[in-house]
Amino acid sequence: MAAGSALVIGVASCSSTEVATSSAFDTSELDLGINPCDDLNAFVNGQWSAQTQIPADESSYGVFNQLRDESLDIQRGIADRAAADLGSADETSDRTKIGLLFESAMDENSIDEAGFSPIEPELAQVDAIASQEDIAAFLREDAQDGGAILFSLGSGADFQDATRQIGFVGPTGITLPSKDYYTDPQYAPILDAYRSYLQTSLELTGIGDAEASAQADQALDFETALAAASLSPAEARDPATQYRLVTVDEANAITPAFDWRQYLEAQNVSPDEAFSLADTAYFTQVEQLLAQAPIDQWKSYLRAQVVNRSADRLSKPFRDNKFEFEQQITGTAEQSDRWKIAIGDVNSAMGEAMGRLYVEEAFDPSAREHAEQLVQNVLDALRVRIENVDWMSPETKQQALDKWSQMVPKIGYPDNWRDWSGLQITQGDYFGNLAAADRFNHAYDLEKIGKPSDRSEWVMTPQTVNAYYSPTDNTINFPAAILQAPFFDPNADDALNYGGIGSVIGHEATHAFDDQGSQFDGQGNHVNWWTPEDRAQFDSRTAKLVEQYDAYTPIPSMPDVHVNGELTLGENIADLGGVNTSYDALKTVLDSEPGAATTEIDGYTPNQRFFLNYARVWRDKTRDEALLTRINSDPHSPASLRVNGVVANVPGFAEAFECAPGSPEAHVGDQLVTIW
Repeated sequence: MAAGSALVIGVASCSSTEVATSSAFDTSELDLGINPCDDLNAFVNGQWSAQTQIPADESSYGVFNQLRDESLDIQRGIADRAAADLGSADETSDRTKIGLLFESAMDENSIDEAGFSPIEPELAQVDAIASQEDIAAFLREDAQDGGAILFSLGSGADFQDATRQIGFVGPTGITLPSKDYYTDPQYAPILDAYRSYLQTSLELTGIGDAEASAQADQALDFETALAAASLSPAEARDPATQYRLVTVDEANAITPAFDWRQYLEAQNVSPDEAFSLADTAYFTQVEQLLAQAPIDQWKSYLRAQVVNRSADRLSKPFRDNKFEFEQQITGTAEQSDRWKIAIGDVNSAMGEAMGRLYVEEAFDPSAREHAEQLVQNVLDALRVRIENVDWMSPETKQQALDKWSQMVPKIGYPDNWRDWSGLQITQGDYFGNLAAADRFNHAYDLEKIGKPSDRSEWVMTPQTVNAYYSPTDNTINFPAAILQAPFFDPNADDALNYGGIGSVIGHEATHAFDDQGSQFDGQGNHVNWWTPEDRAQFDSRTAKLVEQYDAYTPIPSMPDVHVNGELTLGENIADLGGVNTSYDALKTVLDSEPGAATTEIDGYTPNQRFFLNYARVWRDKTRDEALLTRINSDPHSPASLRVNGVVANVPGFAEAFECAPGSPEAHVGDQLVTIW
């Protein structure tokens, strides 16, 4: 628990006095039969959950989905109008390209008539493979087009010198959510469904049943070998597993059967610069497969991968086959409407171009100004919490404050928009348009290698309902689409905004000091700025959080399925720090306004309304199949635990609702976890 005296922070309210007494939270949704000290999530979201049906085309539904749908509706309008104006608008504009792309994606008849002809050239290349050299040549040529079979190349900040961009090569060879799905008996039904999917995929390309069955077996055995050498999702969270700087000669020594010089040169990347080749075991396995696996097995794997990655872009039988398999891991009952798929294609191909049009149409510039003030208030509160940490030495604390001082917030949208003039979109060529965008975007990414890092660049589009922290440039990023109610509403009282977007801001900022982010400095370099004693203290505290989350069993129908506390540790640290920090910021605002802390709205104090809205933004209902998949592969805890698992460790919650010590949502003593 933070000790010492807190510094007084000068802050400004984000709400006017006039609207601060209005209600932007419907208290009739609360389940008054439940004590929030026992189950805050059920108190706030229980009635909503009981009355809500998950849409047939969704694996889950909640606040994020609702806001995403609103964003999609706006984007649909933009794309519809762009398509309607084709022929009368500037043919070279981004808007025209979006219209052409959307129109081709909506032409389902033409897509279905094409069958699998768009991938026949690739399948012919696979058929022609006759040697180890041919395999390497196929992988090189595929990578040129932005393909990522077996592994992928992209740009990123050098972990040792974040001011420069280098190439990163990472594994991409397995399809199922994690390596356990290939060997653990409890996932045997999903593995069987995947094998059947592969067989049907091959049959749809004209391969006979018996041969397709044999090839599916070969492909699955190949993929299982890759899975055995792959990291678990929890292991992959360790930055040390994601970076290993090598020269071409050093990489070639790991995989003598694959020439990395030729691979880099094929993608116009200088082979004279070192690059990161992560996860030694995986690439050792790739070498063994190149040296020992039969050519026919390689061809079966490559053929299955070509069909799988393109299935959503092919005719209805391929789309239906893929959906039938994915139902096993999502539980979704129906496929999405075609227009939603088409908007997804536009975002995949030209996301930032769509984002620019979205901002022009839907984002109020004043929201950015309001959010900037709120971000600063929350960041100031985080600084005070760091200053008051009682388990950290002055030496390490100063390093943490130095990192805090270098954090860069980015709000709404990029200051400089990307240039799309080099992307050619052709009317009526759906598959070709997406392939062209794949090549264009891959080349754009690789052009960064060898150049200075750009901290102003975004990796998330403005129309995305989400936020993120980037450890390699120490930025916190809040796209336009999340800056709306219930996360952020300039006409709501401060308590709701700090419980909503304030907690998100605190969450992203705390990521700089979670188990991953704390391994990077203020410039984004992977360096150890901790004393051994302080790191041991940090690890001891986070281990208690791991233990708590390991004990949670969030799927009633699967009582033996537990949350993975190691996998979710970073997000759980950020959730806890985010709520504590934003709550502190709210209290500072309330203290600056006489009487504000005791002014009730609809019978609830500002402190209580903070937690009510925090719980509301995590309102969610998820199908069991999807929840199991997330528990096995997603570093985020289930939504219910992002409420109950968090507030139980927040003393301010127990104080606000006068919870008895030891209540389920009021940890005390050794149960109470305090990190930042």
